[in-house]
Amino acid sequence: MAFWLDFLNPQDTYAAEKTLLFVTFILGLTPLRIAGPFGRRRIYISRLGLAITLLQSTFFVYCFLHSFLLEESIVRFFFKTEISKIGDILQKFIGLTGMLILFGMSLRHSRDLVEMYTTVAQIDWRFRNLGVEFKYRYIMNFRHTKLVMMVVVCGSYMTSCMWILFHNQIWPSFQAVGAFFLPHVFILSVVVLNVSFAMRFGQQFDLLNRVLKNLSHQWDTRNIKAITQKQRSLQCLDSFSMYTIVSKNPSEIIQESMEIHQLICEAASTANKYFTYQLLTIISIAFLIIVFDAYYVLETLLGKSKRESKFKTVEFVTFFSCQMILYLIAIISIVEGSNRAIKKSEKTGGIVHALLNKAKTPEVKEKLQQFSMQLLHLKINFTAAGLFNIDRTLYFTISGALTTYLIILLQFTSSSPPAVQAACETANSTNIANLTQH
Repeated sequence: MAFWLDFLNPQDTYAAEKTLLFVTFILGLTPLRIAGPFGRRRIYISRLGLAITLLQSTFFVYCFLHSFLLEESIVRFFFKTEISKIGDILQKFIGLTGMLILFGMSLRHSRDLVEMYTTVAQIDWRFRNLGVEFKYRYIMNFRHTKLVMMVVVCGSYMTSCMWILFHNQIWPSFQAVGAFFLPHVFILSVVVLNVSFAMRFGQQFDLLNRVLKNLSHQWDTRNIKAITQKQRSLQCLDSFSMYTIVSKNPSEIIQESMEIHQLICEAASTANKYFTYQLLTIISIAFLIIVFDAYYVLETLLGKSKRESKFKTVEFVTFFSCQMILYLIAIISIVEGSNRAIKKSEKTGGIVHALLNKAKTPEVKEKLQQFSMQLLHLKINFTAAGLFNIDRTLYFTISGALTTYLIILLQFTSSSPPAVQAACETANSTNIANLTQH
């Protein structure tokens, strides 16, 4: 009953996260549960969640080993070449390693996830001191939208792929289907979880900037005065509501903003610690799959190879293109979510310095200078295990590497037949010469 009440009318951070946490709990990615009524909620690590994580990882390993030992693969149904065999083996082992990393990080860093949710809830509570109240229904709807998109993308991809196989009288075992499709579901679920946290950080930075801008607007209109009662001139926005005038003096507002900013940066740092190896794994798997899928598609469209397959060219291209698009969506979602949070955080510095130029009293100037120093030392940054930053520069890096590897693979394909042919001609000439001498 409590679940449905929170589903229909979420009142706090934990209620807004219940649906997403339930889905990832069933998948074994977040062994966390939320308990308690409104005002006394707590989030904890569940033993049942740990058992589900171990069960999901065991089932995937079983599917992988079964399909690997029997040499059964969805990709090999389409065509068999030396490069396709290498790509399939690499994809399998990286997929196995990636899934074990996802489940392993879920178990190892589950306390970090608890800390993140607790800090986010604390930040939302601190915003109330500035006259701000979040609309948790909006936050929950955002998570529902992402989950529905994940289901639609995965469902459409799996349905189209299975229809292509069944249409051509191919009936793969459930182990092969599980080994091939389960990584897509788990990877996109982690992407949704990461994007949800990035959205919250961006939302909180945006709200902090609006509070500071509102303070600047009050200074411009010379409405700064001692206020004994809260004046509820309510400004309704998409994700929160904010009072245009709050019952605090500027120094208190700036001090509260500094503390909120520090909490957001700490939560973002914890999120980076939790997701860093998972994002490295997801981006690595996505890059590998995109490289080989693009190669298969280009090789077929350009007529570089003669593949022996019962599949039509349209079906062949559709299968690999859909898989490539799925992982492109994953990379774009990760990058755009992180980039949005970073850009929102960078705007705070400009607003603080604009306030510093308008400040009249020494006390307010001192607080703003402290805030300015804090902004220099506290910045959010999302990385993949410290190897590269997760922002829009990643698009350029992936595009350059993708182009390089595609050119190498296509050149290898186009240069292999002449080399084989030359070797054959040399061998034939040698045999003829030997026969003549004999």
